[in-house]
Amino acid sequence: MLRLLVDTSVWLDMAKHRDGQKLIVPIRVLFHQKRLRLIVPSLVVEEFERNRPRVEASVSASVAERVRQLKSDLNEYGGNQREQWLEEMSHRLPLLSSLSLRNFTEIRELLSHPAAVEPSSRQQASVILRALEKRAPFHLAKNSVADALLIEMFRDAVKKSQPSDVCCFATSNHQDFSLPNGDRRKPHPDFNDIFGDGRVRYLLGLEGLAAGLTEHFGEKFEELVEEVELVQEEPRTLVEILEAEREFFDKIWYVRKLIRQEKEERGEADPTPETLALQMEAAMRHIEDRYGADNVGPWDDWGWGFVHGKLSALRWVLGSEWDFLDT
Repeated sequence: MLRLLVDTSVWLDMAKHRDGQKLIVPIRVLFHQKRLRLIVPSLVVEEFERNRPRVEASVSASVAERVRQLKSDLNEYGGNQREQWLEEMSHRLPLLSSLSLRNFTEIRELLSHPAAVEPSSRQQASVILRALEKRAPFHLAKNSVADALLIEMFRDAVKKSQPSDVCCFATSNHQDFSLPNGDRRKPHPDFNDIFGDGRVRYLLGLEGLAAGLTEHFGEKFEELVEEVELVQEEPRTLVEILEAEREFFDKIWYVRKLIRQEKEERGEADPTPETLALQMEAAMRHIEDRYGADNVGPWDDWGWGFVHGKLSALRWVLGSEWDFLDT
């Protein structure tokens, strides 16, 4: 079992990172498989919630700034494609913002699965003693009570773990926890009584966390990361969506005209005026040429419903109500 305490700083870095899903998904899967146990102090949850609005706003602002800069470049260098690109960006901006903020929601759900751990009176007493002795994280002239509580809670988690367990402490806060004036990937000497144990790891930042998970789980972790890479897809462009909507509109219109012609032949519908019939016939030949005569129907009941479902979904994405299938 891997027992993992992740500092708020790492959760926030993970949330705002473009590739955050490569850590969030494997941690969630390994947690549900009971191969990883998260240690979640209540103060980590509180700090995450307190900082979340600020960091979410910075992520949204970053996306907007990238698009603004791209718009500026297009205005200067876009040429004939300028209007199309501007329309594309207007379509993709809300999608990109939503995808960027998804990490925050999934991390918050992850933090809610294990019961939040409250600091004990003994841990609080240890923090006071550490402060009086000026031991890290109190070696700096700032309020480090929360950080000290974290490390004391981690110490107790290590003591309560099984001899076969591996315990990891992940943080981005190198000033409070790392070796001063040296390799930041190593813990401060004041924590040697915790990290001196061979089964206890100090992980610095997202890179350290990924390295620690790779070291412990090996190919299993790497496979989960690869699976995330496979399913992470860019949203369709507006041009692609419009082209698909036109394709299924054309195909459904084509088959409906075939049905209309059959009804006319059976005397079940009034004849179409000759001029209009010629225009319809020309349009049907054009659709056959565009998509191939074998790809425009007619279909069996299942295929007919499937094609209608695609048109309905595409129109919903473009702003129509569900089940709008007029042609």
